[in-house]
Amino acid sequence: MLIDLYLNHVKVERGLSPHTVEAYARDIASFADFAQDRGADRKQITAETISEYLAHLSKNGIARRSQARVLSALRGFFRHLHEEKLIATNPTEDIDAPKPHRVLPTIITVDEMERLLMAPDLETPRGMRDATMLHTMYASGLRVSELVSLRLADVDLEAGVLAVTGKGDKRRLVPLGEWAVEMIERYLVGIRPMWALPSQNAIFLTNRRAPMTRQGFWLVVKKYAAAAGIGTKLSPHKLRHSFASHLLERGADLRSVQAMLGHVDISTTQIYTHVTKTRISKVHKRSHPRG
Repeated sequence: MLIDLYLNHVKVERGLSPHTVEAYARDIASFADFAQDRGADRKQITAETISEYLAHLSKNGIARRSQARVLSALRGFFRHLHEEKLIATNPTEDIDAPKPHRVLPTIITVDEMERLLMAPDLETPRGMRDATMLHTMYASGLRVSELVSLRLADVDLEAGVLAVTGKGDKRRLVPLGEWAVEMIERYLVGIRPMWALPSQNAIFLTNRRAPMTRQGFWLVVKKYAAAAGIGTKLSPHKLRHSFASHLLERGADLRSVQAMLGHVDISTTQIYTHVTKTRISKVHKRSHPRG
């Protein structure tokens, strides 16, 4: 059977994992059943047949991302048949993959962010550290992995910038702002020396003298979100989303926000403009007399 031959090909010659081969098998077999019900054999399958099948999947509630995966499996299958001269043309050549819906990031309001930043108790060492981390993240839009990886040499308080190592080991300079600079300075002078070992370079530490982890900071965010009465299920990444959206709402240009976030492709940053437009539309609808 042609499907079995192809699956053996991708398993042996391309070294695909058993999980991937099983997924290909299901996707191709399901399409074969669809085509057979319409009386089409492999030589009668056209681009229209493929498109009808994708429409069939969509009608049955299959997500676009899953449709794209199915099309990828069919592309490989028919390309192989064409290369082996078992069909005259590849019916998938001119079919575009269904584009997945972009899910807009969840953000919190400026008022909610202010409440979050004010939630830690600055009279306690932990509270001071937690407040400093929250201020630093909101001021810079760092990824949580970048935040917990900060070293003493990465901070220039006089210039008010961080030297951040992001994805792909790419370095970028990110401004901090006066509030975050003041918080970091107070933490470095008054709290960190109590916990730091002589050889310790990490900025943010625990009272056990170990660097703060991503999981540890996630718990910090969760704790103070509850204390601040924020209903949104908050995560460190949502603080990053909020940083970007709040900047754009107040007139920051897209290229500057892209540079601060460390996005390689500006299209990744552009999703925040959609968030901003959506928020503005909601405010207009809620507040305008004829909204």
